[in-house]
Amino acid sequence: MSNQHASCATEHFNKLIQFRQAAYAQLGNARDALFELSDAVIQMPHVQSFVELSCAPVFRRKWSSAYEALQDGRPNRAGLLDVYLSQWNAERPLLAGDHTAWPRLWAETLIDKVLVFCCVG
Repeated sequence: MSNQHASCATEHFNKLIQFRQAAYAQLGNARDALFELSDAVIQMPHVQSFVELSCAPVFRRKWSSAYEALQDGRPNRAGLLDVYLSQWNAERPLLAGDHTAWPRLWAETLIDKVLVFCCVG
């Protein structure tokens, strides 16, 4: 790896560390467990139930801590939003999501499917 690539990788890694520290600071009570839960959500490709998150390798606590973290946690939502939005340098970021843990085999489908874009900013 060239010095230029190593420098670029180090810069990106440092930005990731700063982002994670800023997000962690906004989590309030039970921040350690909440942060590990968020890592578990990212790491687990398919989650069938909430308790499965406590089985992720990054969640180093007992399963009951997952529930306690959600009960006791008081994240600063506005602060978290600021942290996340500060990472985008586009004028109009596009946020998209389509996820369900349970397949809907008998659900009706739309005849005319459309893409809906919602821009923030």
